[in-house]
Amino acid sequence: MPGSSQRKGAIRKKPRGNPTAGSGGRVRRGLEGKGPTPKAVDRTKHPAHKRAKAKERAEKRAGGGRRPARKDEGATVEWVYGRNPVVEALRAGVPASAVYVAEGTERDPRLREALLLAVERGIALLEVPRIELDRHTSNGAHQGLAIQIPPYEYAHADDLLRAAYDANQAPLIVALDGVTDPRNLGAITRSAAAFGAHGVLIPERRAAQVSASAWKTSAGAAARIPVAKVTNLNRALKSYKDAGLLVVGLDMGGEVELPDLASATDPIVLVVGSEGKGLARLVRENCDIIVSIPMTSATESLNAGIATGVALYEISRRRAQ
Repeated sequence: MPGSSQRKGAIRKKPRGNPTAGSGGRVRRGLEGKGPTPKAVDRTKHPAHKRAKAKERAEKRAGGGRRPARKDEGATVEWVYGRNPVVEALRAGVPASAVYVAEGTERDPRLREALLLAVERGIALLEVPRIELDRHTSNGAHQGLAIQIPPYEYAHADDLLRAAYDANQAPLIVALDGVTDPRNLGAITRSAAAFGAHGVLIPERRAAQVSASAWKTSAGAAARIPVAKVTNLNRALKSYKDAGLLVVGLDMGGEVELPDLASATDPIVLVVGSEGKGLARLVRENCDIIVSIPMTSATESLNAGIATGVALYEISRRRAQ
C-alpha cells in the first residue's frame, strides 16, 4: 500500500487472547523453591523408603511377629547312626528327638559320652531290640547306637529381613543357587552365623536341604541362624531388590574383585553359585554386581563353603570399620 511503512508481503498478526503476562510472578515463585527436601524415607524411589515399606509388609504378613516355622510336607525323620557320627552330631547340637540304643550293646567311652550328652540336653533315651535299630537304619552299620532327627523347620524369606530390622542393622542375607552338597550348606550356614549374616536362603528344588549332614557340618549354627526356603529364587531376589537390597553375585568371573566392593556396608544379598556351574544365567542377570575373590595361586576355584566364608569375612570386616 502506497505510503505504508509495512514491508511488502509482510502479514500483520493480531494478538490472540490475553497479552503475555509479565515474568515477575513466575520468577518470584521459582525463587521461592519447592519447600524443604522430604526425608529419605518419604521419597518413593529412595532405598530407605523401599526398606521401610518392606519392613511394613514383612510385619503385616507375620502378624506383627515372626511367622510360624515352615515344615516340609511329606518330609520324614532322619537317622544318624554309628558311634562316632552320633557323638559328633550331639556335640554339634543337632536337634535329636531320641537316642536309640540296641539291647546288649557293649559300653565304651563313645557310647557313654553319647548318653551323657543326651541326658544333659533332655533327649529321650530308648533301649530297643537290635532288629528294630536294623530296620530304622536300613541295616546300616549302626554299632548299636542311632539318633532320630525331626524335619527341619524353615523360616520365611521375610523373616530374614525382620531379623536385620529388629537388630537395627543393614541386612546381610546369603542366597544359594545350585549348591547341592549338604556339607557345603552346613559350612555356609556356619560362616553366616559367624560373620553376622541374618539368614540363609535356599531354593526348594535342585538344592541341598537342611539334613542331618548339613546339621553336623554347621556345628549347631543351623539352630542359631534362620534358613528360609523359597519356590522361586529369582522371584525372591527381585523382592529383596524392591526392598532396597543390593544383589551381589559371587563368581570367579566377576568384574569387581571383593576388596574393591564399595557397597559392602549397604544392605546386601550375597548370591553363591555351585562349584561346577557357578551362577545360573537368570540368577546372574538378576544380580546388580558380580564380584570375584582374587587368588594368587593356580587354583581354579574355591568350593562354595570356603568362598562364602571369605566373602562374608570381608563384608563383616568392612562393616566394622
